[in-house]
Amino acid sequence: MCPICKNKTRVKIRENTILDNFPLYCPKCKQEILISVDSFKITVIKEPDAKTQSR
Repeated sequence: MCPICKNKTRVKIRENTILDNFPLYCPKCKQEILISVDSFKITVIKEPDAKTQSR
C-alpha cells in the first residue's frame, strides 16, 4: 500500500521480505517514496531536501 494515498501498489511483500532503501512507486499518485521493510514493518525513509543543504 502507498504510504501517501493508501492505494494498492504492484509490490508484494511476504513475511520474510527484507527491503532496504527500496524506491516504491505508486501508479495512482505518481510519486516515488523510499521505504524499508522488515517482517511486514514498513518504514518511510525521509531524504534531506537538496534546497536546505548548505556547505
